[in-house]
Amino acid sequence: MLADIVQLLPIEIKKLLEKLPADMKNGIEEIRIREHRPLEITLQGSFYYVTEAGQPEKDSRLAYLPTTEQCRKLLEKITNYSLYTMEEELRRGYITVAGGHRIGIVGRTILDGGFVRGIRDIGGFNIRIAREVIGASNQLLPKLFMPMRGGLQSVLLISPPQQGKTTILRDIARSLSYGDGNKRLPMKIGIVDERSEIAACVRGIPTFDVGPRTDVMDACPKAEGMMMLLRSMSPEVIVVDEIGRLEDAVSIREAAHSGVKVIATAHANDVLEVHGRQEIMKLIDEKVFANIIELRRSDKGFMHRIVPVEEIREGG
Repeated sequence: MLADIVQLLPIEIKKLLEKLPADMKNGIEEIRIREHRPLEITLQGSFYYVTEAGQPEKDSRLAYLPTTEQCRKLLEKITNYSLYTMEEELRRGYITVAGGHRIGIVGRTILDGGFVRGIRDIGGFNIRIAREVIGASNQLLPKLFMPMRGGLQSVLLISPPQQGKTTILRDIARSLSYGDGNKRLPMKIGIVDERSEIAACVRGIPTFDVGPRTDVMDACPKAEGMMMLLRSMSPEVIVVDEIGRLEDAVSIREAAHSGVKVIATAHANDVLEVHGRQEIMKLIDEKVFANIIELRRSDKGFMHRIVPVEEIREGG
């Protein structure tokens, strides 16, 4: 996956990253490029600066400093030399490139009536490397089924950033779409991929394996995408990432009333933080989700804890 990204980078930065030790280079999760400030990488929960010799270093004073020209070239590459056509993505503060990699950007915002209309004078980039992990949900998947309640149930996956929510979500969609060839039949899956991170579509075609019976609504707002899938694709399961807004809750509620199961994720450190998410708590109170699942990543892989909704409703 790193090979996809380095092709976008200025040649000087590309060469530095290619000099890193192989195990480190293959494990990079984020590349932070800040104009005239230390070049930084993140992997396995730790960060390192990259020196002019292409070596990892904890001392920022020894780090390579990307130039103004290099940042300009990077922006041109990721916007395909057309800032105008990427106006909506720039307004949201990130651009998703082929492979599902998301590039966050910071700079001076352009305001219109108090709302952000765009970003200019861009001087910082955070490149998040997307990785497909086939089988990541193997331990969790059987626990999503409750025979006494009719089989697969709607669930909400929660965790802080970079703990594997999207990776697990993608693999759940893939597994449900394939079935297990025995007791569990393949299901019709609809994915709303607002940030193009789950399926990593290129011209509407997924580049990650999300299963043979999966339909993807790519680069579409979550709430609207869920309603479009419900109206046109008759999914049995809707998969959606990072919910939390009122309109998301309305569409999830509509799906539940239609008998469609929803597998969703949300940002939260733990179930206690969920209490501060008003729209999510309403869905929990209405028993739209059968369980909440806390996700964490460790040296042993993806860890999870299933939290019955009754525990959350009673205060965690």
